Amino acid sequence: MSLFDYSNVEEFKDQAGYAIDGKWYPRVTKIVEIKSKPALYRFYGEAASYNAAKAITENSAREGTLIHETVEKLMVGEHPHIPASIAPAVQGFLDFVKTREIRVDPKFVEKRIFHPEHRYAGTIDTLALVDGKFGVLDIKTSQAIYRDYNLQTAAYIEALLDELPKLQTRWILRIDQVRTCLKCGATMRPKGGRNKIRRGKKTMCPQDQHEWSELTGVTELQEFPDWKHDFQAFLGAKRLWEWENEKWLKQVGYLG
Repeated sequence: MSLFDYSNVEEFKDQAGYAIDGKWYPRVTKIVEIKSKPALYRFYGEAASYNAAKAITENSAREGTLIHETVEKLMVGEHPHIPASIAPAVQGFLDFVKTREIRVDPKFVEKRIFHPEHRYAGTIDTLALVDGKFGVLDIKTSQAIYRDYNLQTAAYIEALLDELPKLQTRWILRIDQVRTCLKCGATMRPKGGRNKIRRGKKTMCPQDQHEWSELTGVTELQEFPDWKHDFQAFLGAKRLWEWENEKWLKQVGYLG
């Protein structure tokens, strides 16, 4: 959302940040939106209309949130209802954690954090002990692990270091579900009402000749230990975001 999408300062405050201990801080996820996303722009450009693209994006976000919330509950030992629509993704996650030691403390799930010096806030998915290492664990339901995520997780680590100096690293845990062509190995990702097909290692079948498997879960865990470099990039994004939203930030009292 850009400067001109907010109708008033209260809407800006509500959508772009959090009030903590009587002070307002911009959200990490809102700050990193300032970075260009060519793939997203291309998707909107190829869609039948803006409204059609927006509907797919919103449906995809709802599905992702459902997977996200279900997995978080499973991580802390709860037994949530698992809707059929996301059962393959959840089963893929359950199969994955049988092979890796991931321990999560419920008090760190969806924990609100902030950085008083650099003046930003966020909500971490969780802190975890993974194979004996302690760090930030961020859950994504995207079709790949994107470098942009490193800006977000670096900001989280920096904000937590004073309270938790033993933090060592960060991970992205990606959870998704796809169908695989039994002939060419292409994958189809039916999310948000859009069937996104990606080529496999073989020559891809003509569009109408794929033989799709049942929907199956995909889970991958990737560690990104070099967070200090990414934090400097986050601060650069934050400065640009402040410049873009200067009008509102002055009304909030965040900028003089």
